Amino acid sequence: MVKALLVRGMLAGVIAGLLAFGFARVFGEPQIDYAIGFEEHMQQTAHAAGAVHDHKEELVSRELQAGVGLLTALAVYGAGIGGLFGIVFAFAYGRMGRTGPRATSALLAAAGFVSVAVVPFLKYPANPPAVGAAETLGSRTALYLVMIAISIAAVVLAIGLARRLVTRLGPWLSAAIGGAAFIAIVATAQMLLPEVREIPGEFSADALWRFRAASLGMQMLMWATLGLVFGALSARLLDPR
Repeated sequence: MVKALLVRGMLAGVIAGLLAFGFARVFGEPQIDYAIGFEEHMQQTAHAAGAVHDHKEELVSRELQAGVGLLTALAVYGAGIGGLFGIVFAFAYGRMGRTGPRATSALLAAAGFVSVAVVPFLKYPANPPAVGAAETLGSRTALYLVMIAISIAAVVLAIGLARRLVTRLGPWLSAAIGGAAFIAIVATAQMLLPEVREIPGEFSADALWRFRAASLGMQMLMWATLGLVFGALSARLLDPR
């Protein structure tokens, strides 16, 4: 059964990745092109002013990056997330009350979107690839992954707390306490983790906002598609009626 759910999760993830690719091509790629043009302009300005400028040869063309490269990356990412989603679903199904496969899938997708996408985004919002200091890329990525790990752990702890309290306090109050615990953990982590502010003052605020909105929208589309498609596939497996 777990293997069947894993395969269905990967299939749903690939479908979600394909839809995210179309969304990214329309809404995200124009902002990346603007950011690359901004970086080239700043380099030309620094070169004209006599600053040291090291020109690096482009190993992969921009057309390949925005086309086959992006499609492959999102399909592989979707398959990986979908496989993990299927495994988590196999563990959670039947342990979340009387919810059926579709409802369980939708709830897990919502929890995944909040913990993996929304919470890290609030602390470390996405930036165009050509914006920011190259030497801090490793530390910025590490902080982002730490925020994701804390957010996922907070979700697990909140759900466990709500389940322990449900028999004494009822579903609504226990869910409210679990939600408050999640918010408290996440808020504390966001206050303790360091800030990252590397956006040049000359960079267009409108382009930055559009890129970040496209990034969050792509994540929303992926998780929504994953929850809906996997819910339909798992329902055919677990509830033949």
